[in-house]
Amino acid sequence: MTATYAMPVPKLRDPAGRGGLLEVLRRRYLLRLLVRKELKVRYQGTVLGMVWSYIQPLTRFFVYFVVIGVILGMNRAVPNFAVHIVSGMVMVHFFSETFRSTTGSVVKNSALVRKVGLPREMFPVASLLVSAVNLLPALVVLFTVAVFTGWHMTFHFFPSLILAFSIVGTWGFAVGLLFSAFNVYYRDFGRVVQTITTLIPWSCPMIYAYEMVHERFAQMPWALEIYLANPCAQAVMLSQQAVWLPTLDGTPDANSAKTMLPPELYIRGAITVLVGMLFIVVAQKAFSRLEASFAEQM
Repeated sequence: MTATYAMPVPKLRDPAGRGGLLEVLRRRYLLRLLVRKELKVRYQGTVLGMVWSYIQPLTRFFVYFVVIGVILGMNRAVPNFAVHIVSGMVMVHFFSETFRSTTGSVVKNSALVRKVGLPREMFPVASLLVSAVNLLPALVVLFTVAVFTGWHMTFHFFPSLILAFSIVGTWGFAVGLLFSAFNVYYRDFGRVVQTITTLIPWSCPMIYAYEMVHERFAQMPWALEIYLANPCAQAVMLSQQAVWLPTLDGTPDANSAKTMLPPELYIRGAITVLVGMLFIVVAQKAFSRLEASFAEQM
């Protein structure tokens, strides 16, 4: 009698993966394809294509500068108001774009969610990367305006900008990742995002100086701390420290302008990034719990 041996059954793997964001990193090829698809679809059918990425930030800049700066006279209260606006506008736009696109990323790719086995977190991550690519035209506008108004490199340039983008990217992705899961079940979250992104430019010292906020809240330090806890406000002021302040060197406003930004921006920013990373972990856990029913909800 010959002995028979049963062949071992290979362990089956979930084609979508359940490794969360780590699984997305392991499937970088799929992520690149998704990013390319998002970039192609965004300007599909347009004549100007990527040129719109330059027209839109320029339009926002001129509207803010003419209405707030010239008509309301803010350019007389804030030195070099043009760079003050555009250095903050870049951060606000990056956060708003990331928050808005990541929130709608899963619903927008509902066909892939139902038919293709891939990590669902790949959609918010791809939206974050697309937002970063679309930020380049706004950076071109920022440095064009800054260079023409006397900008020069300082010690604070790289650490301030790196920390500012880290704050905005971390928090925009964290909140967007959480909202993208909620948005599958309740599409009201898309409206919530629109409301929040409308308020964000007014919650940061972009179209007004931080010095004004400090004066108004001088008798209410707790209110000032709440204001300074806003990640977007911190990112805007770090960007202004890197780009706006150097344009004032050698002018009568140079000494007074340095008091227009709060102290300890680096410490506040580092803490905000760490808290944002913890928030990403929490958002990832919530996303993983909710994603099992994504296909049914769509």
